[in-house]
Amino acid sequence: MAAFSTSPPSSSFCFTPIPVKFGFLIFLILSGINGYFPMADSSTLGVEYISRLLEIQDHERVPPSLQISAAYAAVSRLVPSHASSFHFNIVTKEFCGGESCFKLSNYPAVNRSGSPEIVISGTTGVELLSGLYWYLKYWCGAHISWSKTGGSQLSSVPESGSLPRIQDSGITMKRPTPWSYYQNAVSSSYTFAWWDWERWEKEIDWMALQGVNLPLAFTGQEAIWQKVFQKFNISGSDLSDFFGGPGFLAWSRMGNLHGWGGPLPQSWLDQQLVMQKKILTRMYELGMNPVLPAFSGNVPAALKSVYPSAKITRLGNWFTVSSDTRWCCTYLLDATDPLFVEIGKAFIMQQFKEYGRTSHIYNCDTFDENTPPDDDPEYISSLAAAIFRGMESGDDDAVWLMQGWLFTDDPFWRPAQMKALLHSVPVGKMVVLDLYAEVKPVWATSQQFYGIPYIWCMLHNFAGNIEMYGIVDSVGSGPVDARLSTNSTMVGVGMSMEGIEQNPIVYDLMSEMAFREDKVGIKTWIDTYAKRRYGRFVPYIQEAWNILYHTLYNCTDGLNDKNRDVIMYFPDVDPNSIGASPLLSSPAKHHSYDNHQSLRRAIYEIRSDSYTHPHLWYSTSEVIRALKLFIASGDYLSDSNTYKLWKLIN
Repeated sequence: MAAFSTSPPSSSFCFTPIPVKFGFLIFLILSGINGYFPMADSSTLGVEYISRLLEIQDHERVPPSLQISAAYAAVSRLVPSHASSFHFNIVTKEFCGGESCFKLSNYPAVNRSGSPEIVISGTTGVELLSGLYWYLKYWCGAHISWSKTGGSQLSSVPESGSLPRIQDSGITMKRPTPWSYYQNAVSSSYTFAWWDWERWEKEIDWMALQGVNLPLAFTGQEAIWQKVFQKFNISGSDLSDFFGGPGFLAWSRMGNLHGWGGPLPQSWLDQQLVMQKKILTRMYELGMNPVLPAFSGNVPAALKSVYPSAKITRLGNWFTVSSDTRWCCTYLLDATDPLFVEIGKAFIMQQFKEYGRTSHIYNCDTFDENTPPDDDPEYISSLAAAIFRGMESGDDDAVWLMQGWLFTDDPFWRPAQMKALLHSVPVGKMVVLDLYAEVKPVWATSQQFYGIPYIWCMLHNFAGNIEMYGIVDSVGSGPVDARLSTNSTMVGVGMSMEGIEQNPIVYDLMSEMAFREDKVGIKTWIDTYAKRRYGRFVPYIQEAWNILYHTLYNCTDGLNDKNRDVIMYFPDVDPNSIGASPLLSSPAKHHSYDNHQSLRRAIYEIRSDSYTHPHLWYSTSEVIRALKLFIASGDYLSDSNTYKLWKLIN
């Protein structure tokens, strides 16, 4: 390899803005000649199973006029200088052959300043904004990300009145599967805990631009629970050690701990309920299908006193707080107890009373890191059926959305146990998130979840850790392989990271898979991404990103949580104790608790020198070379916010 030089590039190097007139050509190359018009019937068996829910959601969606208004408002926030450059239309699925889609075309006549230039038609407000971002990406060379990862690069977008034209026939992009899911049950604590409405509004805009139409909506549920438990004679003081603090609500909700970081003041409960109503209103205005929580069996200790005959079990310690019973060892109401269905029904109905509507899809993860006490398939089936009755008794059209992490993480779930759980409800009434499909796809080893609809998800981030990491080849091909497999039950793609605002390239690619019929040519895609992110073509940057693609973003070892250095693990690991702790003295193997309780997030024992010599899957010399290329590009990108942020962080 030639030695690196920091001298100015030769005259043959060209540092220019992206030539927007070649936007369609770039798009054609990225999509494949046969792939840019995804007109073939792409339905899977799974889509047929959930067809009734899809019909209900379409029928109950807010009027097109509200969705169009919400889309225009988002454009005004994003690119106010071009607020009048785009004309939005809501169309029916019949316009797209029965699928959700967006279409880009030229406005019939552009003859005066301020008149529309581009027409974007879509089946919902989400498709309208997805179409907007697709146009900004591939015709204007723009890039939009979270503020903490560089924010928006819109300098390459031509002035209003000079936007690039679409080919005469227009461009239509259809969703190969109906849903694009977003969030993880723990994202609320790793990322969202302290957000105000301004930050939430930006996130919902980002979701719509990325095509997300099935987001979790967990904010404010403690205020709902307060009202529900009052009906079962549980007072506010009884709940003071039940709810965790704002940063720990995710684990409080899952029954992993209680009271830690609390108690929550009434002002917090009230404020979060108001926030949730704003969040849901905006999601519905854009045509999204928010996923609300359902009752998993997690109950306050006081319920055992009020209902002494109820089947309530105290769980063991969950990898936390040194087994201190002030915070550990929560209470779980057995799903076969009649009280379970009563509480489940009350919770669903109270949410409907507060919010005035529902998308009829509810998340519940009773068995996520809480293994059933008995592996008898009949017992598991009866438990799961009772859990679903709690949802269905409050909403006749309820569908259970379940994280599939348990099938990846816990050896308890063998085929017989999986089938018992998955087949406990009618087909089409349960959807599973294949949570870690980019690394450990369960669909491929379970006969497509034994015939149950599932969503192909990219987990990518654990515990909100910040590390440059990704598996972009898998992201660009995995969803397509799953959808085209024999008897596929796939019904969507998803981003199920535990923490956000990191590695924007990975999420930019994953979000596109919601509209990709064919596999993505990653090398070409990354070349275009580099131009879009910085707003111009810089050879050093192109070369640097090519290196990162083959190193940091090409992890194929199947392991997670790469950050095992001392700084990352302090204060859990005392630097002075390294080498002395028995936890760090044995070869790698998986831990498990007694009674089959699964350990948090596939933690592996590691050798004592791992903190000073962390596992690396890439050549450090190559990554250093990429770093030097980035530094050498500074003179050409001094006005780029996305470059400035990278330089500050690194």
